[in-house]
Amino acid sequence: MKKIEQILEDNKKWAGNMVAGDPEFFNRLVDIQHPEFLWIGCSDSRVPANEITGTQPGEMFVQRNIANMVIHTDLNLLSVLQYAVEVLHVKHIIVCGHYGCGGVKAAMGHTSLGIINKWIRNIKDVYRFHRAELEAIPTEQDRLNRLIELNVKEQVNNLAKTSIIQKSWKANKAPHLHGMVYDLKDGILKPVFQMEANTPIDPIYQYDNL
Repeated sequence: MKKIEQILEDNKKWAGNMVAGDPEFFNRLVDIQHPEFLWIGCSDSRVPANEITGTQPGEMFVQRNIANMVIHTDLNLLSVLQYAVEVLHVKHIIVCGHYGCGGVKAAMGHTSLGIINKWIRNIKDVYRFHRAELEAIPTEQDRLNRLIELNVKEQVNNLAKTSIIQKSWKANKAPHLHGMVYDLKDGILKPVFQMEANTPIDPIYQYDNL
């Protein structure tokens, strides 16, 4: 396990290597960022956004939380979303889950986990919405994997329900929304759902005065 001192030393080595390969690398990043992507991912340490997508610093705006949730009362996420859409003008938003997600697995169980109960309760709702499909799956592992996919889809839909996205769709015909699941076993991203800008949603969630 690395110690803090090793983290700092490795950081110096990384910075030196970046400058050696591109003397203007940091100068280009100092004043402004122009990412085309917002990544909403899981906090799991095995799913680092830049590394698994091959993107460089400045190319991807990132927000991470337990089980890659888009919750309408989460002011942290909504602030990130608004900044990414209205200031950075990202063209794509990726909601990325991963197979083997502990948060989703916990939501399938009945153990009280303290304050995290309130967070994963939203995943339990996803299970309830899709109970018939999920309980027809014979193995627990396959059921978990399917719930992970369905949870990603639900969070993409939750993005489309926000006034932030709807306003941008109306004015800019962007961003496009993508749901993906990362497989820890082989490092591959699997697309599971997407919504192009202005994809119709249930009218009850639509805002007319944007």
